Amino acid sequence: MSRPPRILILSASIGEGHDLPARVLADGLIAEAPGAEVEIVDALATVGGFVERTVLGGSHFESKWGGRFFDLEFKLITDVRPTRWFAGKVMIGLSSGPILRRVEEAAPDVVVSTYPGATEVLGRAKARGRLQLPLVSAITDLTALRYWAHPAIDLHLITHPESEPEVREIAPRSEIACVRGLTRPEFYEPRDRAEARRSLDLPEEGRVVVVSGGGWAVGDLTGAAEAALAQPDTTVVCLCGRNEEVRLALVDRFAAEQRVVVMGFSDRIDDLFAAADVLVHSTAGLTVLEALMRGCRVISYGWGHGHIRVNNAAYRRLGLAEVAADRAELDLALSRALAQAAPDDQAAWFAGLPSAAGKVLALLPGR
Repeated sequence: MSRPPRILILSASIGEGHDLPARVLADGLIAEAPGAEVEIVDALATVGGFVERTVLGGSHFESKWGGRFFDLEFKLITDVRPTRWFAGKVMIGLSSGPILRRVEEAAPDVVVSTYPGATEVLGRAKARGRLQLPLVSAITDLTALRYWAHPAIDLHLITHPESEPEVREIAPRSEIACVRGLTRPEFYEPRDRAEARRSLDLPEEGRVVVVSGGGWAVGDLTGAAEAALAQPDTTVVCLCGRNEEVRLALVDRFAAEQRVVVMGFSDRIDDLFAAADVLVHSTAGLTVLEALMRGCRVISYGWGHGHIRVNNAAYRRLGLAEVAADRAELDLALSRALAQAAPDDQAAWFAGLPSAAGKVLALLPGR
């Protein structure tokens, strides 16, 4: 090309599940194509108004009723044909104009979406001839991919190899590639457990359980921590993301318990999963993949609504993680997980996958 390539990445600031892959991919693109112009745009902020308020409001599901509303919303837009059609008409009608105008302003050579709402807009636009650019969807969930994948998308990047059959069913003619480079680069290097524990000032002996509620700290973190504490010789690390209210509540609840460490948002997830024996996590997604890459057993517990409910069924079916519906099941799952030898670190296998950045750059004109 006679000028540096331009790549536009559409994300959404809903926790870290979409923003993190966007940032990591942008770094990879610049590393593999020095001088490349890479821009990350928040698709929800671009649309604004009713759509942004609805999505962000529906995603704040800390309360029991908030969770039920989210679950109902998910069923209506995925399982019920009339409401799926209506919601699609409304949301696409409100979103298409702002997003397509933003794409036109950026004048990219390739557009990548790490957010399924933007992927649906881009796919429909290309199917109707309104976009001629190569389009890429970067998928970080295991399943429930109805809006992550689209028949008109040229390239689907997947992080779980088990996701390919579902994507292929939705987009039979698209290229599908399981790739590295959509999560933190340190996860592709082997890590010693004892050294990771020393770096975090965690006990080198005994067991470590990490309890996480994602970026917004949703689900029964208190119950998960209590269940982990009931296991002998166990240290518990609670991750509260950016939810300061939950962090303070957990600090207060476990103030007298020396075996509990409460943390807010952390950029040391790789160290934590290398140090841990088990992760108890509530929101599926990239966090579960990262734990599996580090040979850390996973239990999904505390918030089984919407797409997490569907992912939980897939975890059971594929044997990737245990799923606990209540405290009694969590107690049994923790006992089983802590009694087993740790799986091998999978960093080397994932490091051998093709890079997400390389796959995107291959779509550039002249490549």
